[in-house]
Amino acid sequence: MTTKKQAKANALKKQHAYEARVAAKRRRRERIIRVTALVTAGALLLGGGLAVLLIAMHENNQAKAASTTEATASSTADDEVTLESGWAVSPEPPDPSYAEDRTWTATLATSQGDIVVELDGAAAPQAVASFVELAKEGYFDGTDCHRLTTSGIYVLQCGDPTGTGTGGPGYRFGPVENAPADDFYPAGTVAMARVGGDGESMGSQFFIVYQDSTIPSDSAGGYTVLGQVVEGNGSVSRVAEAGTITGDTDGPPAMSVIVNEVSVS
Repeated sequence: MTTKKQAKANALKKQHAYEARVAAKRRRRERIIRVTALVTAGALLLGGGLAVLLIAMHENNQAKAASTTEATASSTADDEVTLESGWAVSPEPPDPSYAEDRTWTATLATSQGDIVVELDGAAAPQAVASFVELAKEGYFDGTDCHRLTTSGIYVLQCGDPTGTGTGGPGYRFGPVENAPADDFYPAGTVAMARVGGDGESMGSQFFIVYQDSTIPSDSAGGYTVLGQVVEGNGSVSRVAEAGTITGDTDGPPAMSVIVNEVSVS
């Protein structure tokens, strides 16, 4: 278990890495806007063929630059969560029996306050088994909540050690468990994120619903509900009120949320 001093240092390190990623994304967006304007002017003067070529060349160069910048930021961010053994690198998820068919209490010690969640091991055994075992390994420690949505659906998404929305453990699992039949997810719901249309794509990413939301099912069904927030939903609401760092309705939260440690009992 990390000490308070270690947690603070870890949080600061994550915050710096987070700010570096956000700054890199902002610079790329500004460059794309400038180049798009130039390309549009070129299209008017020289015809569409040259414009398409310029766009393709620009996007390729930007992708290379972005990969270098984000790899540097991510390598700093991931130092504390790189695990060489256990479930994090396993090709198979923990057995559902690890959830022990009981209610677990998970405490997420975050930079915005503690969030206490009751996990339903009976209703969602596979998801809870995975969450509990990853938490015991320290997989979530030092990670940041990378996504906030503020329109249509109201969720804060966490659990990705890379902070990109694409990271996770070595395994994926499914199918969907314990999804509401009416697609209604009340405030405080904790559910598993997954790829659209793929019920076998769950890993470590989860989302906290901070305001009643109707989230439509897709071809794979709904979203696995593994628990409910029993303390600390106000902390998530404060983050939501601050909005995203870009001002969009879907993006990184302006008020950084770093999960310093997750304990389960």
